[in-house]
Amino acid sequence: MTLTPVYSERLGVPLRWWVQGTMLVATLWLAVAVALPALAAWLVTAAALGLLFSWLWSYGSPRIVVGNRTFRAGRAHIDARFLGAATALDAEQTHRVAGVQADARAYLLLRPYLKRAVQVEITDPADPTPYWLVCTRHPEELVRALTALTHAG
Repeated sequence: MTLTPVYSERLGVPLRWWVQGTMLVATLWLAVAVALPALAAWLVTAAALGLLFSWLWSYGSPRIVVGNRTFRAGRAHIDARFLGAATALDAEQTHRVAGVQADARAYLLLRPYLKRAVQVEITDPADPTPYWLVCTRHPEELVRALTALTHAG
């Protein structure tokens, strides 16, 4: 039986990336429109726009889901019994933990447009990963959901 997730978030790219990407493709069209026949210029532009949109959609597709006794972050998932303390990090702490204080064994789900994150301790003795560092738009909500998940059952 699948339960409704307690927390769910898609790490979609911000609107400004879509706008800037579209403007980049418009600039490409201007450049190829003077060098190629009209049909070829439109075909190149359409292909570039399709590639851009598919890349932005794919890059922003990771989901964070807490529920059904598991924590999922992107492609990774872990059972709730192996979760330790979850800590909400501000932008400066996230930068530090993802940079100079980073552990090479940690699982990272980072996006440059998300400045805050949650650090989740992993308690599985068979897992060499000491923690997960997951960027999120709502770190406090994610910590609440993870805390409830680890204390349930």
